[in-house]
Amino acid sequence: MGFRLEGIFPAALLPLLLTMILFLGPLMQLSMDCPCDLADGLKVVLAPRSWARCLSDMRWLRNQVIAPLTEELVFRACMLPMLAPCTGLGPAVLTCPLFFGVAHFHHIIEQLRFRQSSVGSIFLSAGVVTWPPSPAFQFSYTVVFGAYTAFLFIRTGHLIGPVLCHSFCNYMGFPAVWAALEHPQRRPLLAGYALGVGLFLLLLQPLTDPKLYGSLPLCVLLERAGDSEAPLCS
Repeated sequence: MGFRLEGIFPAALLPLLLTMILFLGPLMQLSMDCPCDLADGLKVVLAPRSWARCLSDMRWLRNQVIAPLTEELVFRACMLPMLAPCTGLGPAVLTCPLFFGVAHFHHIIEQLRFRQSSVGSIFLSAGVVTWPPSPAFQFSYTVVFGAYTAFLFIRTGHLIGPVLCHSFCNYMGFPAVWAALEHPQRRPLLAGYALGVGLFLLLLQPLTDPKLYGSLPLCVLLERAGDSEAPLCS
């Protein structure tokens, strides 16, 4: 289930670093739009009062702690080991995110309950990037994110990496590419978006190399069952 000490430090740091590289453009955008400089921002982040305020905020706890931990525990640590022996690792990586996406259908229910949208508009807007994103669009990128964290879980053999990446992505939200296109500094900003995606693709395999994290329990389980999945386990 990804609870082990072997390789825990690289498992905590490298997947998060990889995800932050992917979000290079949004991080640059956040920095450009922030009214305070880097030093002031670090003071706020490191201030005990700021952390106390966050820990007393139930919405912050839900988004940054409870949801990442419980969702990764259920959909990665529990579901992947059950599916993989039956389907193989590849199909399991693609199947788990579908359940993960369906689990977020409560966004559709909320919009219908509060009459913010009709059923037709929710699904007709699936291909349209709006803010806040439509539930159908949310389902799409939730599935993609679920596949990514399933990949991290298998390649690192740890739960901590997917949990930290999940928390980080919940904080950042979906990249506001449409806002970047209208930003006063859109050229360096779009270059940051492109550079982040390029570096992410370049570093995805090296930073998730199983050799960095020790033995992979899920791969060991499959080997004992007589199923070897070399592409993901090596």
